[in-house]
Amino acid sequence: MAAVSHHGLLVVLSGPSGVGKTSIAHALLRRFDGIFSVSATTRALGPGEVDCRDYHFVDEARFQQMIDAGDFLEYAQVFSHSWYGTPRKPVESVVAQGRLAVLDIDVQGAEQVRTRHPSMLGIFILPPSEDDLVTRLRGRARDGEADIARRLAESTREIERAKNGSTYDHFVVNDDLARCAEAVCALVEARRLSMR
Repeated sequence: MAAVSHHGLLVVLSGPSGVGKTSIAHALLRRFDGIFSVSATTRALGPGEVDCRDYHFVDEARFQQMIDAGDFLEYAQVFSHSWYGTPRKPVESVVAQGRLAVLDIDVQGAEQVRTRHPSMLGIFILPPSEDDLVTRLRGRARDGEADIARRLAESTREIERAKNGSTYDHFVVNDDLARCAEAVCALVEARRLSMR
């Protein structure tokens, strides 16, 4: 079998809701050849969402079959009581091809992925401040005040758990999206160069 010219890399991005992870993931995909992993979920299809683009929407029985078959890199039941999981095969296939696989998952999921793939690059995106995060969440106009308060409480717990663990290689503050995206791209480039 011919050697792959580039080493594949699994990149896990985590951080509070509204901190810019999706925009940063898209910047990575513009810079590097790779995929943004599409999660599976048992929650209902939302307005404007498309199956297999936004999520793989499955029922609970199918999700349980996928758990039993070992089809997930990570999975969890979240506060909405819906299940979310990252399908394993597409991610591992892309990495085996020498490409980049980018996951946008929470700290609990990242811990599971680190166990299965110790060589992953874990990057946690931090807001400049809690006030900035509140402004971003309100600016998205997706959540009511009760949901914003819940997301903030969850964000505080996630940040604390991330900082106290060994899952993440880097913490990057998103005080300017373009600068933050460039910093994350530089971290990915440095890791890929170190793997040669």
